[in-house]
Amino acid sequence: MLSVLSSSSEEGRRLIDELGSRRFDLSSDKEDAVRDILEAVRDRGDDAIVEYTRRFDSEEFTASAITVTSREVEQAYDQVDYEFLRIIRKAIANVDEFHRRQVPNSWFMTRRDGSVLGQAVSPVDAAGLYVPGGTGGATPLVSSVIMNGVPARIAGVERIVLATPPGPGNRVSPHLLVTASEVGVHEIYRMGSAWAIGAMVFGTDTVKPVNVVVGPGNIFVTLAKKLVSGMVGIDMVAGPSEVLVVADDSPDARHIAADLLSQAEHDPMATAILVTTSDGLAQRVAEVIEELLAGLERSDIARKSIENNGAIIVVPDLGEAARIVNSIGPEHLELAVREPWSLLPLIKNAGAIFMGEYTPEPVGDYIAGPNHVLPTMGTAKFASALGVETFLKRSSIISYSGDAFLRDADDVISLAEIEGLTAHALSIKVRQAG
Repeated sequence: MLSVLSSSSEEGRRLIDELGSRRFDLSSDKEDAVRDILEAVRDRGDDAIVEYTRRFDSEEFTASAITVTSREVEQAYDQVDYEFLRIIRKAIANVDEFHRRQVPNSWFMTRRDGSVLGQAVSPVDAAGLYVPGGTGGATPLVSSVIMNGVPARIAGVERIVLATPPGPGNRVSPHLLVTASEVGVHEIYRMGSAWAIGAMVFGTDTVKPVNVVVGPGNIFVTLAKKLVSGMVGIDMVAGPSEVLVVADDSPDARHIAADLLSQAEHDPMATAILVTTSDGLAQRVAEVIEELLAGLERSDIARKSIENNGAIIVVPDLGEAARIVNSIGPEHLELAVREPWSLLPLIKNAGAIFMGEYTPEPVGDYIAGPNHVLPTMGTAKFASALGVETFLKRSSIISYSGDAFLRDADDVISLAEIEGLTAHALSIKVRQAG
């Protein structure tokens, strides 16, 4: 059973320190293999995609199968039911409504000397969305399509590309294809892992390159995104999923146990932490976790996660709980307390904050509206969720009149000469001379 620790005990303090000092462990021996894959795709294009796909996903794969046709997308609508369409359209509408508020405006200001300054906001030309194939390529991670695709569309990206690995028989889930169509994806390709990232970055005969690559994936996808960062924009380098629940003595222990397990079932490396002021709740949650584990389809994964990365920490008060939250910077934070809005001002570091016992993390994963692509491994201390701005860029606008130029000219010359950049100074002097 999950052990219960006091925040004041030596073991409790050590655990809190470890959680607060987590770092990405991407110095993997897999990085060389990923680098080789990227170079192969850069040099051999479609041939490399076919080679890797045959090796890892589908033995009968050919270059002609890379592109998912519009006819396949149309046929996918016949393979899903209306209830599925209703739900994803509701989710898309909610995510759309939330993200439209993120759109920044271009702006300009005019100074008294006649100079005009401003910032022009514009979308990237093309964005690539990566969606994992799940078990055997059959698990349709439709929520990833929505959370990555809707902000790109709202940003105004003209070309939205989706890559996902094929399953047996080159199959792609019809649920995923329909969701991509509803979101507004323009191109869909059967390709997975690091070679899909390489194809979207470098381009091939079939796939034109993009400017931004986003989306979750395994260690190969994560390393590929890390290696191409700087060649293209990426959303983030993400680690295993995390949830931290802060609770007093008010919530139902079964609710809290289920919330912890909802993250634990993602990955054996996922982190699930309860910080509570109640000894009774702590003990009861530990017991209920054991009861609920037995009924989970992914119980083996969840158990490994809970055993390796789960913890229950008892604190003297909610102020101490907030201090622990801020030291950890969790991806998902649930405030399952009587007055969550009173506790909120104390929280500085969290990817997404779920307020109250009836706002469990899964509502944010699927349907509430805010993005579920969130910073992990403590990066919430400086990073934010994926959003519309991920697909935008800002250009500074500078326009000087003749009078404004003459007013600043000598100052520019002085600063340029201090830095030893005489050609900079010359650029100003030749204009002063008329």
